[in-house]
Amino acid sequence: MAVVTMKQLLDSGAHFGHQTRRWNPKMKRFIFTDRNGIYIIDLQQTLTYIDQAYEFVKETVAHGGSVLFVGTKKQAQESIAAEATRVGMPYVNQRWLGGMLTNFSTVHKRLQRLKELESMEQTGGFEGRTKKEILMLTREKNKLERSLGGIRDMQKVPSAIWVVDTNKEHLAVSEAIKLGIPVIAILDTNCDPDQVNYPIPGNDDAIRSAALLTKVIASAVAEGLQARAGASAGDGKPAAAGEPLAEWEQELLASATAAPADGAPAAATPSETPTDAS
Repeated sequence: MAVVTMKQLLDSGAHFGHQTRRWNPKMKRFIFTDRNGIYIIDLQQTLTYIDQAYEFVKETVAHGGSVLFVGTKKQAQESIAAEATRVGMPYVNQRWLGGMLTNFSTVHKRLQRLKELESMEQTGGFEGRTKKEILMLTREKNKLERSLGGIRDMQKVPSAIWVVDTNKEHLAVSEAIKLGIPVIAILDTNCDPDQVNYPIPGNDDAIRSAALLTKVIASAVAEGLQARAGASAGDGKPAAAGEPLAEWEQELLASATAAPADGAPAAATPSETPTDAS
């Protein structure tokens, strides 16, 4: 059974890339055509790469690994938090703090401080303090909660990271590469594929596209957790709200259905020095 269908990808707008003047030439192999000055992503390749990423995530989690969900742009914040929470994985949907991976020992100390402040608040530890002290402690707790709340239960660096928009999340991607942590990510037409181990060519700016692909990765995590627990696997396909397809989109769907999927190359190895894509 397919993890996701061509129709779902089209409905979510996953095939729309950036304007032709805003692209990374390294993405040329993932582009199907251009229409009205907009690059159209080859969704047949997207389907193949989704299968590769899904299998990798499922196996990683099944063998005890974890996946950190990262997406701080407004279009991704809600789905990142919702899907990561659904499968019990850590997430970052606010500002990425430098060193969150490469200096995790320090981040872990801040997490312990957050839990300490929460415990103080719940057990009356704020009693007997001045209003100013209580205000300062509350502000500290709220700040830590906002920046670290999504990773509060993360005890070590993750086994892999899922990223929506590698350009915006370049710090997270760079830290993962430095530590040898596999990167799974949506690759829009302005991204650098050399930075990603498991790319999924697609639109990282549309809310529905980011949500659909994030749900796919979360479903892979869920299946991995089921396998880890010895339960029978089989998660449902992610749903995408449908709208009538344009005639050219229907032609794209028809041609993709008729043609067998080309085999996609194995996962890429990120270059040692990330290239800043414009």
